[in-house]
This record gives sequence, C-alpha cells and structure tokens, in this order.
Amino acid sequence: MELLLNICIYLPLVGIAAILAARSDKATKWISLIVTTATFALSLPLLFNFDIANSATAQYLTEGNPLLTGLDIKYLLGLDGLSLLLFMLTTLMGPIVILSSWDSVKKHLAGYYSMLLLLQTASMGVFASLDLIVFYVFFELSLIPMYFLIGIWGGKNRIHATVKFFIYTLVGSLIMLVGLIYVGYDAGTFIDGYQFTTDWRFLSGDTYQIGLVEQTYLFLAFSLAFCIKVPLFPFHTWLPYAHTEAPTAGSVVLAAIMLKMGTYGLLRICLPLFPNAFVEFAPYMATLAVIGIIYGALVAMVQKDVKKLVAYSSVSHLGFVVLGLFAFNTIAVQGALIQMINHGLSTGALFLIVGMIYDRTHTRQIKDYGGIAKVVPVFAVMFMIATLASIGLPGLNGFIGEFLILNGTFSSEVLPQNAFVVFAALGVILAAVYMLWMYQRVMFGPLKHEKNEKLVDLNAREIGLLVPLVIFMVWIGIRPLDFTQYSEAQVQELLESSNEKRMAIKRSANSQELPQWASTLYDVTDELASKTKNR
Repeated sequence: MELLLNICIYLPLVGIAAILAARSDKATKWISLIVTTATFALSLPLLFNFDIANSATAQYLTEGNPLLTGLDIKYLLGLDGLSLLLFMLTTLMGPIVILSSWDSVKKHLAGYYSMLLLLQTASMGVFASLDLIVFYVFFELSLIPMYFLIGIWGGKNRIHATVKFFIYTLVGSLIMLVGLIYVGYDAGTFIDGYQFTTDWRFLSGDTYQIGLVEQTYLFLAFSLAFCIKVPLFPFHTWLPYAHTEAPTAGSVVLAAIMLKMGTYGLLRICLPLFPNAFVEFAPYMATLAVIGIIYGALVAMVQKDVKKLVAYSSVSHLGFVVLGLFAFNTIAVQGALIQMINHGLSTGALFLIVGMIYDRTHTRQIKDYGGIAKVVPVFAVMFMIATLASIGLPGLNGFIGEFLILNGTFSSEVLPQNAFVVFAALGVILAAVYMLWMYQRVMFGPLKHEKNEKLVDLNAREIGLLVPLVIFMVWIGIRPLDFTQYSEAQVQELLESSNEKRMAIKRSANSQELPQWASTLYDVTDELASKTKNR
C-alpha cells in the first residue's frame, strides 16, 4: 500500500513523459484521460483499506532517510483522517477536468494537459506530505502549472489575472518559508543528533513546545500564507480574476482542490504547532470569516457575469470552512472538513456547467440568457442540482457542512459570541438569494434571444462529467456519516492534544519574561495568579 500511494502521486508525471513522446493531439488527450482514470482507480484501495479506528495515525507511511547530515528533512508521506478524503477528491477530479477540456481547448494541447497532470501530482503531494519541507515543495509546485494554465489558455485579461495570482500566493508562501526555517531550527534543539527537523509527527506532539511570543509571529506568518490561498477576506482579491480568466479546467481545479490547501494548512499545521495563538486569534479569524461570508454573498449578488458570480460565492462558502476550524470543537471542525469536500463537488460542478454553456454561446453575461430551460432540459436539471447543493438544501451535501459548522460554532468555547452564528446564517440566506436569482434569470422566463433557440443539450461526455459529482452531492447529503467517519477520531484527538499542549505552554510561561502585549493577549498573568493562590 505504501508503494501504491507513491504510484498514485507520481503516475501523472509518467503521463507527462508519454505526452511529450507521443507528439499527437489525439494521443495527448487519451493519454491524459487514461492516466488520470488509472490514478483514481489505484487510489480506491487506499480508501477501502483505510483503518478508520486508527485514523489519527498516518497510514501507508513512506519514510526516507534524512537528506542531509544533521538535518532531519526527509521524504515522508502518508494519509490520515485529515487528508484522506481531500486526496480522494483530487484523484476523482483528475479525469473530470481532462474530459471537461476535450473539445474546448484547441491550442498547445501537449502543454495544456501536461500542466493539468503536474497540478494533480502537486495537489496529491500537498495532502500526503508529513514533512513540512516536502509539504512546502509540493505547495509551491502547484503554483507553476496554474500560472501557465491561466497565462496561456485563459481569457483576454489573463496576464493581469496571472500576475496577481502569482504575486499574492508567492509572497505569502515566502513569508511562510521564513517561519518554517525558524520552526525547523527551533525544533532541532529538542532532538539529539539533529540541528533541524520538519517532521510533522514530532512538531505536532507534546514534546515540542513553542513560546508564546514566537507562536504569535509564526502563527501570523503561516496563517497569512494559508489565508491568501483560501482566500480569506481581505486577501481574496486575486481569486475572482483568476477564476474568471482561467479555462474551465483551471477554474474547477482551483475551486475544488487548490483553495483547500489553505484551509487544510490551517488545520494541519497552525493548530497543532501554534495552539495558543490559534485559540487566542480565533475570534479575529472568525470575524474575518464572517465578513467574507457576507461580503462574498453581497458582491456575488450584483454580478452580471455568471462565472464571476460563482467565483465570489467561493469567497463566501470558504468563509464557513474557516469559521468552523476556529470554533475549535469536534462538531465544527468535522463540518469544516466535510464542507471542503462539499465545496469541491458543488462549486466544481458549477464551473463545469458554466464552461459548458460558454462553449455553446461564447458569453457568460446573465442578460444574454433567459428561458433556455425549455431548450436544454438536461442541462437545466444538472444546473439546478448543483445550485441547490451550493445553497445548502437539506438532502444535499452543502446542508450537512453548513449545519455542522453553525451548530459547532454556537457551542464553541473560544467563540462565545452568538453573533458569529447569526451573521453566518445570514450568509446562507443570501446564498439562496443570489444563486436562485441567477438561476431564474438564466434558465426561466421568456426565451429572449433567438440564437438560444438552437442550443444543443448536454451530450453523453458532459453528462458523464456531472453524474459522479451529483451522486456524491446526494450521497453526502443523505448519509454524511459514510464520509465524516474517516476523520472523526483524528479530529477529536487533534483537538484534545492541541488543547493539552496549549495549557502546558501557558502554565510554563513566565509573565516577567514576556512583553506586556503577550501577557495580556494570552492572559498569562491571571494563570500565574491562580497558581500562586492555589499554593
């Protein structure tokens, strides 16, 4: 199984070599489809053989030797409860994004499909990495193919969108790299024989504890990179441009996979490494999340471009995920994890649908549609299901994630204000408003334009793209336990161990050695006063 995990991650690179050797557009498309389908098929045993009872332990572990003397940097891969479903979502979306480009992309096919395959390898590597340097390499590698996908195969404003996307994400990543180097050397002092270590298993354990002042700066460095990736308000401005200008496959991968790297990083790295800062900054992060929920919904409501509307809906929906993570309890974090999957399915489907209608009409303006449901009924049904899933209709996947997040936030001990739940719930209402209003204007009413009378309904290939996504939308909505069971044990253990580590660090802190702002932020003075009184 360890070998199988590595085969899944690197098989797309073999596909790239085959594409470059084939030198044929037809062969390029078929090689890409075969490779991504094989990757998905090979990943299924990883899911079926996963030990749910031990989900908190990394499984299918591949551990190499340290790369350099004295530096504990090694090739370390494995899957656990936090990463398994995100890894499976990545393999599922592989053949779907290949098929979505089958007839729509005409130029430089070898380069285009090679970039999609490289992006799949990078994405799987991010979710499987258990060494932070390896994580960072894959995290940065994902930028390269997306840069070219937008810059070469994007829309008329692709250069502006590409530069903005690259600068935002690269700056955040470089700041994170500085923090990562500090953590590596600081952790090295806790291990005999090493000066530097980035082994997540050690860093997240109770042996390694980071001081409160250092935690503050490191948390801000790491969370900045991840919040840009999410993107969390106010670091979101690159996303609408990137989504709008990217080709359909690029938008799907960006929404379904790449944005989740940010929320995954917050949970995988920031929580266990910087638990005190995570909890103390939780109200501020939750405030930004709620602002993003409302802001994204309001801006989406006034969009005239269907694709840009869906792009801003991502800002709103991912605000829910961040809110759930910082509620710091099992229900909310479980909701955040399943909502990452839900967003990938429903928003990925919406971008596919927008791409399908754009291929027929070459316009994304809402005013250019109206009344087309009677012309393309199968398209209308698929569009409606994806729309209802996105707004959280009970019985579909979006409802489960949002319900768990709101429920967990309501009972959160680190977010005592119920205002978070009230305003987040308002975002659910606004989502129904802008999504249903958009659907009504596009699909119903009189058939305004004669050219739309000749629209062709979805073909077998396009239906085949959407059916798997629809199946999972319904499946998660009806039987969410089939999916949440993979992460429940690890989420509980992660929260408990992080809280114990947080309290141990706080007890060991000396207020006289801390700056005043740190003593106030972490309430260390009260803790010490309580200890003195007990003596």
